[in-house]
Amino acid sequence: MSHHKSLPVVVIVGRPNVGKSTLFNAIVGQRRSIVGDEPGITRDRIHGEANYRGRHFEVIDTGGIIPNDAELIPSEILKQARFAFDMASQIIYLIDGRTEITGTDRDLAKMLRQLGKPVSVAVNKADTPAKDALANEFYALGFPEVFPVSAEHRLGLEELLAHVTTDFPPEQEAEEGATPEPAAIKVAIIGRPNVGKSTLLNALVGEERSIVSPVAGTTRDAVDETVTHNGTEFVFVDTAGIRRKGKTTEMAEKMSVVMARRHIRMANVALVILDASEGVVGGDATIAGYAHEEGRAVILVVNKWDITSEASQKEFTQKIRDEMKFLEYAPILFVSAKSGSGVKRLFGQIKEAFDAASTRIGTGELNRFVEQIKFDQDVKIFYMTQPSIRPPTFVVFTDKGRSLHFSTERYISNQLRKRFGFPATPIVLKTRRR
Repeated sequence: MSHHKSLPVVVIVGRPNVGKSTLFNAIVGQRRSIVGDEPGITRDRIHGEANYRGRHFEVIDTGGIIPNDAELIPSEILKQARFAFDMASQIIYLIDGRTEITGTDRDLAKMLRQLGKPVSVAVNKADTPAKDALANEFYALGFPEVFPVSAEHRLGLEELLAHVTTDFPPEQEAEEGATPEPAAIKVAIIGRPNVGKSTLLNALVGEERSIVSPVAGTTRDAVDETVTHNGTEFVFVDTAGIRRKGKTTEMAEKMSVVMARRHIRMANVALVILDASEGVVGGDATIAGYAHEEGRAVILVVNKWDITSEASQKEFTQKIRDEMKFLEYAPILFVSAKSGSGVKRLFGQIKEAFDAASTRIGTGELNRFVEQIKFDQDVKIFYMTQPSIRPPTFVVFTDKGRSLHFSTERYISNQLRKRFGFPATPIVLKTRRR
């Protein structure tokens, strides 16, 4: 490809036999270019092009440059791969997660640090349940970005690549002039029985409903509804038709919880429907709680607003806030599914919620943020990174390493929201010792 030279370059490095070529293949897939004309390259397949979510980059596997010799000292590894490191925008330092850190690993880490390039440590073969605990030892190598992966089973690559490619330019023009499809936003409409979920679904999809013939083996009521609104595709994970007639209310309540959980898992954004005529009920908080725990963006939708005797929306809003303290980030919208009033505004809110949940803040920006927030706690925060999105997840590096005090965590979350927004989405904070 002609734009070859301008692509950002990611270099994979590590001791022999840690799985570099497997990782290379997992990242590059079939897009290998066989290149033999660079000095010192004997084997083919050491470089290829990859694309992660529209960000295009080149990958170099130093396994193809460095003879497969376990005795190689790190300085030799660096010498042989010097041209690759010179070109690198990002370096992935691959380590075998099943063995102790060796002296060679440490020496290599030291030399990589001297290159002054961003390094992400990928701990390979970390596909055991204990992998997170395991990954902690690898922070000792002195790089803040550590990702447990399994190159062979393609686990953990999302987080790794999302981090590595954060600052790469997204593609300006898609190839063959096609515009990249924006992802459809999956939305679950959840709530207790009879709060008006089906009516709201019908109001949302209305005439724009796409007729989908039921797939064999599914009943009509399990078909998702797709609507395109202002160029964005919304897929409503259809929760209508769950209640079977004649079941006891208790059974209906139980079923609604089971189904809510299932639909939440399949969705990006959950609309939690409340019934204005009934006030806030315990079951509402339970169902909303599942969406929160699953890390989904949440919008609280108060339905039947036209028939309620509630004095004011303000008062009702206060009730919701008191009952669902954990959802203070969720916007509250008042609608009438029956008359359709307020319903169209939901599309914009859903998109905003999805975008917020998908926001990634660069490490540089987070470091500036950390410098500016004031602490009177006994915890020292060195820096923060954001390894993943949906929900936005931040790792806070402290001198203590234990979990932050609830109030400190709350304070940091609030400051993050103040600075970067994040409407409608939960924020997850994890602590690591530096």
